[in-house]
Order: sequence, then structure tokens, then C-alpha cells
Amino acid sequence: MHELPQQLANGLILGAMYGLIAIGYTMVYGIVQLINFAHGEIFMVGGFGALTVFLALPSGFSLLAAIPLMIIGGVIVSVLVATAAERFAYRPLRGAPRLAPLITAIGLSLALQQAVWKWYPDAKKDRSFPQFDGSPFHVLGANIQRGDLFILIAAPVCMIALGFYVTKTRTGRGMQATAQDPDTAKLMGINTDRIIVMAFAIGAAFAAVAAVGYGLHNGQVGFRMGFIMGLKAFTAAVLGGIGNIYGAMLGGIVLGLAEALAVGYIGNIPSMELFGGGAWKDVWAFVLLIVVLLVRPQGLLGERVADRA
Repeated sequence: MHELPQQLANGLILGAMYGLIAIGYTMVYGIVQLINFAHGEIFMVGGFGALTVFLALPSGFSLLAAIPLMIIGGVIVSVLVATAAERFAYRPLRGAPRLAPLITAIGLSLALQQAVWKWYPDAKKDRSFPQFDGSPFHVLGANIQRGDLFILIAAPVCMIALGFYVTKTRTGRGMQATAQDPDTAKLMGINTDRIIVMAFAIGAAFAAVAAVGYGLHNGQVGFRMGFIMGLKAFTAAVLGGIGNIYGAMLGGIVLGLAEALAVGYIGNIPSMELFGGGAWKDVWAFVLLIVVLLVRPQGLLGERVADRA
């Protein structure tokens, strides 16, 4: 039990990353009923955008001072890719059968992976990401690396800001109206095309923030990193209730905690040794999803139309 605080901290860090990425899935689905399977790669290009900004800074530039610039760079790259995908890949298929945009999203995912692999310098292998120097912080019996503080702070700040934006601003109310009934929203004078672009852009921005946290946590970024993280984030969105922005974050936290506790404890249970360790953490994540959906098919928080922006 003395390892419990550390495992909980590991789960919160991982879950915060899942939750930030999952918000992009759930916002797009809430408005246009599209599962954007290229969202994992939008997360990935955000990480490379942040790395590019850092590499362009003068040698010896403080990492703490560089973080805001890296976030801006990552967000710009992710938002540009996401909005271009919406305009040129998804919008022409908006009236098509649902299978067509789904296949397009998968193809776009593979194309983005190969584009980074082909044209980004030395991207055929994982690129090193800057790390904070210094010993970890000791909090309630857990060791928190300095870089992990970023994601633990960024996730609640982003969630609170998004909640305020959706409920208190004109565009946010337009998102809620479009999610509930896009045809009526258009008749009421809401530019639904602009609302959909905003949903893609906000989800991409959150994915870029998560990518910076991923790089600080793992010390590297790679062109393949978006696949598994995107798949886990989609799982988190479904777990929390697809289309529910608060459910996406809750699903991410629950999934991260489940993975961390499974890695730390299942291997120590008699007769379960073969199913412990990091190699099985992905399996237990999907076992959790199956169990939750069998009991509550709508997810932990369900799908509330008012929150589907």
C-alpha cells in the first residue's frame, strides 16, 4: 500500500493527458456526429510544433520561459492542421453516409503520420524533448517530476476555461444550439460552419497542450505517438459519455487511474502474475471500457445535449 500514492499520481498525470485529447473527440462528435480518428495525429503534430519552437530558440534559453512559446507553436500547428482537415476533408462529406468521413479520417491519420515521418528532420526515430532539471517534488507520499506539474496544472485550467467559454459566451451558446439542432440553429442566424470550425480548433488546441505535457513526461516525441494516445483518448471519451465535455475529462482520469493501478497491483495478485506489468495496461484499459459499457452504455456521465459542445 505504500506505493498507492505514487500509482495514483501516475494515473492522474496519464489521465489528464487522455482527458485533454478526449475533449477534441467529444466536441466534434457532439456537433457533427463525427468520430475524428485523425485527432491522435493532430495531437502528434502539436508535439512536433512545440519541439520546433524550442529548437529555434537560442541555446541556453530557459525551458520555463520557453514553455509558453512552445504551447503557442504547438497550438498553431495543431489548429491549422485540424481546420484544414475540416475544410477540405470533412466538410465536403458532411451530407455523405457516415462511413465515408470515418474512412477519410483514418486515411488522414495515416497521411499525417507519413508526412511527419517523411519530411520532419530525423523523425524516423523518436526525437528528444526538453526536460526540466532538478529533483522531483514530494507530495503526499508521491514523487512528482517537475515536468509533470505542467499537465496537472494545465488540465484543470483548460477544463475550467472551456466550461466558462461554452456556457457564458455567445459562440459557446451557439455551439450548444448547433449540437442540439443544427438546422434550427442555422435558421436562428447561427453560422454553423464557423461553429464547427471552432469545435475542431478548440479540440486541436487542447491536444497540443496535451502533447507538450506528453513530451515533458516522456522526454521524447515520435510520429507514431498519436495512434495509441488517440485510441486511448477515444476510449476515455466513450467511457465518460461521448459528446459530454466533462465526461471526456472524467473518462480520461478514470482510464489513467485504472491503467496505473493495474500496472502496479494486478501482477502482485496470486495466479495473476502473467497479467501484470506495463505490457498489459492497454488490455486492462479496454476491459474497463467493456465493463462500464455493459453496465452503463451511455458512459459514466451520459450524453447531455447541453454539454455536447
